[in-house]
Amino acid sequence: MKTVKMRNIAAVVGFLLVLTTEASVGDSSLSELCTETKECLLYTPVCQTEEYEVRKVSSTKWVTTEETSRIMEMATYTAFRRLFKYITGANENGANIEMTSPVIIKSKTNKGWFESCTYTMSFLLPSEHQLNPPKPTDSQVSITEMPGMNIYVKSYGGWMMSYRARDKESELMESLESVGAMYNKDFSYAVGYDSPMKMFNRHNEVWFAAEGTPVCPATPA
Repeated sequence: MKTVKMRNIAAVVGFLLVLTTEASVGDSSLSELCTETKECLLYTPVCQTEEYEVRKVSSTKWVTTEETSRIMEMATYTAFRRLFKYITGANENGANIEMTSPVIIKSKTNKGWFESCTYTMSFLLPSEHQLNPPKPTDSQVSITEMPGMNIYVKSYGGWMMSYRARDKESELMESLESVGAMYNKDFSYAVGYDSPMKMFNRHNEVWFAAEGTPVCPATPA
């Protein structure tokens, strides 16, 4: 009797874990940001100013690789191809995995022009692979977990070129510094939602991980 009860509890806990995990990766129709993929990173809006917004995201699993280069575009080209091979069969199950949005690129802040830098690119794993993703067959690719957190977000359109990503990073840092916001200043995320085939109405973002209580001063009337 006790064994059956423990199994029932474990089943309930497992079910709740599935709900919690899948709630952070869901149907793209629930987000206006994702227009080309079936699933998207979902979030809870926290607050917003004229310069940025704050979102709360849940813990999620990603497939990740690193590439070092003096130019972001060169690093991301190589990294993208490596991750694309993973979702098109270069994994222990030989599984084809749906592409999701967004693609994120983590790098250190305040990079000098043509300074060698390690860029960490990640694809969000779809909900069906969040709990037990297939292992990569490439040693340069790994499964990583991003913890749940609040993020400061600045959005912009057009193409995510290195100079634009750098400018938007600086603009967001200036905005956060001006209001005394606490955030991780060591690294930022360059975030893209669109494929190269989409020519218009593109959406990109820069993220910083918030520390402590997020700050969103009210706009004066």
